Amino acid sequence: MSTRMVASGRRVSHGTRNASSPGFTLAAAVLGFFVVTLDATVVNVALPSVRADFGGGISGLQWVAAGYTLMFAALLLSAGALADRIGARRAFGAGVAGFVLASAASGLAPGLGVLVAARLVQGAAAAVMMPSSMALIGQAFPDPVRRARAVAMWAIGGAVASSAGPVAGGLLTLASWRLIFFINVPAGAAALTLLARTPPSPCRPAPFDWAGQVTAVLAMGGLTYGAIEAGAAGLGAPRVLAAFAVAVAGLAVFLAVQARDAHPMMPLDLFRSRTVVIANVTGFAFIVGYYGLPFVMSLYLQQLRGLSALGAGVAFVPMMLIGAALTPFSARLTEKLGARLLIIAGLVLMAAGLVAIATVAPAAPVWGLALLMILTGLGGPLVMPPMTAVLLNSVPGHRAGTASGIFNTSRQVGGALAVAVFGALLASRAGFLTGLRVSLLIAAGIALAAATVSTRLTPPPDPEEEVTR
Repeated sequence: MSTRMVASGRRVSHGTRNASSPGFTLAAAVLGFFVVTLDATVVNVALPSVRADFGGGISGLQWVAAGYTLMFAALLLSAGALADRIGARRAFGAGVAGFVLASAASGLAPGLGVLVAARLVQGAAAAVMMPSSMALIGQAFPDPVRRARAVAMWAIGGAVASSAGPVAGGLLTLASWRLIFFINVPAGAAALTLLARTPPSPCRPAPFDWAGQVTAVLAMGGLTYGAIEAGAAGLGAPRVLAAFAVAVAGLAVFLAVQARDAHPMMPLDLFRSRTVVIANVTGFAFIVGYYGLPFVMSLYLQQLRGLSALGAGVAFVPMMLIGAALTPFSARLTEKLGARLLIIAGLVLMAAGLVAIATVAPAAPVWGLALLMILTGLGGPLVMPPMTAVLLNSVPGHRAGTASGIFNTSRQVGGALAVAVFGALLASRAGFLTGLRVSLLIAAGIALAAATVSTRLTPPPDPEEEVTR
């Protein structure tokens, strides 16, 4: 077919498109994914500098780091429906614009409260950008082979951002921590310029689960707030108990809504599949270690070992580079060794690295800690790509987007909770070093538990049968 219908009712001829428009679309999507991923990692090494300017305890720094991930996780499932309703191009543009404005507000923040609020808005905008960027790629590259290559480029953008985050944060913080947010402004402007050269996206009716979204925010927000405040106020503090009560009530209502709603944001019948359950457990466990380690070690290296922000960022380079270097070969490794073996090996290596760092941190030289963190970095290429492939092969094609959204949400929840719980442990009366050790050992235990669960992975049968088990 030489034409297609768009939401406005106009017909756009493929022949009249700019021949390079798929390239513009891909560049915009990659740039958007890059800044979304960068902002999840770049902030860690800047936290001591933020504290030096604004004061406060660790709980404030936790909100700067976890607020972004919290809103990302809470809104991610609904963001896909929004992209369908208003069109991927419009949704992506709105997300980028919101992200740029929130980044500027973060960089200009006069105090910690404004910075945390801006980070929450950043996370919400990132949630809109993520699914719409993937939808844009799908529309721009209808050929399966070219689409696969485009998705690979998109994924590499995220891997580069993860690798560059600590060093970029360290370098920029040498001048001012505010620059880690200001760099998003020209990047966002470039993404919007590229987006203007892409064709309009079609719209289609997509139900929006308002009740599910509100209760999801209450559940995640209550849990994160309670975990963060428990470090400063104690588990028995009224506000902490109230937050946990809100989280429990929100979760109960959320599950009830999802079970009864005709168009739930998280269809519970997907969890009848053992593979879906294992994938979400694995995704959660992986991110607890992968995000939790940089958070606690950035504070440790600067506050206790006396490193600069740049020095702390450089210490993470081996960990991040090993992931970026091996990611392109993960598919080939999966074909040779099998997904289950690769996933289990990655989680076990991650746990070994976390235990080793927890054991030797006070006495080990910084270069030794950097080498030990490579074990955690290996979890990236060994766990996530094969687990994603196994998940998508275990659900029907028409539910792949929903399953992927749930999977990514479980990962973001893991990141938010890791920062919340580990920060509370660092601030506890037991002391920073004890909190560091306990945090890393908890992350190791969760990784080992996920490795044990992953032994039950089996090659999936027909997807239509798998989800009805």
